Amino acid sequence: MNWSLKTLTAIASFAFASFSVNLSAHAGEVLNRVLAKKTLTVATSANWHPASFMNDKGQLDGFDIEVAKGVAKYMGVEAQFVTPGWDIITSGKWEGRWDLTMGQMTPTAPRAKLFDFAAVYIYGNTVAVVHKDSKASKPSDLDGKVIGVSAGSSEESYLKQTLELYNAPPVKYEFTPGEVKSYASAGYADDLRLGDGVRIDGLLTEELDAKGMIKAGYPFKIIGGSLVSAPAVIAVLHGDKEFSDKVAAAIKSMREDGTLSKLSIKWYGSDQTVLK
Repeated sequence: MNWSLKTLTAIASFAFASFSVNLSAHAGEVLNRVLAKKTLTVATSANWHPASFMNDKGQLDGFDIEVAKGVAKYMGVEAQFVTPGWDIITSGKWEGRWDLTMGQMTPTAPRAKLFDFAAVYIYGNTVAVVHKDSKASKPSDLDGKVIGVSAGSSEESYLKQTLELYNAPPVKYEFTPGEVKSYASAGYADDLRLGDGVRIDGLLTEELDAKGMIKAGYPFKIIGGSLVSAPAVIAVLHGDKEFSDKVAAAIKSMREDGTLSKLSIKWYGSDQTVLK
C-alpha cells in the first residue's frame, strides 16, 4: 500500500497529539475527574460536632463542611460528601471513591507515605477527657486505665506511643493506658457519658471537639493541658500535584480574604486557623 508523505505526517501528528493528551490526563487524573464531573467528593464525618455533623435539617454542616464547600467553589464545582470510617480514610485505600478528606488530619510520618498534605487549614491540641465524676485531675492519673479513641486517629497513635509527627520533634508521652479501646466512630463519647469507668475511664480527642461536647451538655471535663499541638491538614492521595496545588490555592485564597478566620470564629468562637 502506498502512503503519501502528507498522510504519514498527519498520522504522526495525530498520534503525538493523542499521546500528549493521554499524558496530560494521567498527570492530573483527579483534577480532570473533578472538573469533568463538576463535583468534588469529600470524605468526612457525620458525627463530629462542630467540624462535621448532621444538623436539624438532616444535612451535613459544620466548619469542615463549609471549608470543603469553599474549596469546591474555588474550583468551580459542587461539593458532595461521603462518610466512611476514619480508619478507612487513613488506610489510603480510596479506590477513587472520594477526592480528598476533610477530617482535620494530623500530619504524621507514616501518613506522609500515603498522602500529600495539600493545605493546613486549622491548628489543634490533643487533650485528655474524663467523666465529671472522675477523680483524675491530670493525664498521669490515667496510667493503667481504659481509654477510648477514634480508630486510625493520631490520638490512637499517641495512646499506643507510636505517634510520629511529620517534620517535628519526638512526642513526649504523659501516661501509659492499660487498654486502648478504639472506635470506628465517635462512640467513645457515648460510652464515657454512661459514667466514670462504666465502659471507659477517659478518652483522647481534639480540644475544640472536647469543648464542643462539654458545651452541648456532655458530663465531661478536660484534665491537664495539651498533650500534642499540631496543624491539621486537608489530605489527598499522592499522584496528582495539579490537584493538590489547586486545593492549596483554594485555602490560600480563603485565608487571605478572611473566610477561613470567619468560619473558625463562627463554629469555634475563636480563630484557630493561625499558629499561636
